[in-house]
Amino acid sequence: MAYHPLESLLSKAGGSVYKLVRLASKRASELAENKPNLIDAPMSQKLATIALHEISAGKVVLKEVADANTTGKNKK
Repeated sequence: MAYHPLESLLSKAGGSVYKLVRLASKRASELAENKPNLIDAPMSQKLATIALHEISAGKVVLKEVADANTTGKNKK
């Protein structure tokens, strides 16, 4: 499995390792159900690795994190 710096991934999951694992697991399950990849990845790459790459690229984030980022941008 490819190395992903934990610090960059945690911000996508609200700073929680538990939430990060749940997010990656849920996305890997979706990929196993033949949902389309959100990034270009080789067919030989494992689903968990693809999920982590998608999280790292910002293509997959927790809803609460996305809502907080949207709300924060509208505040002055």
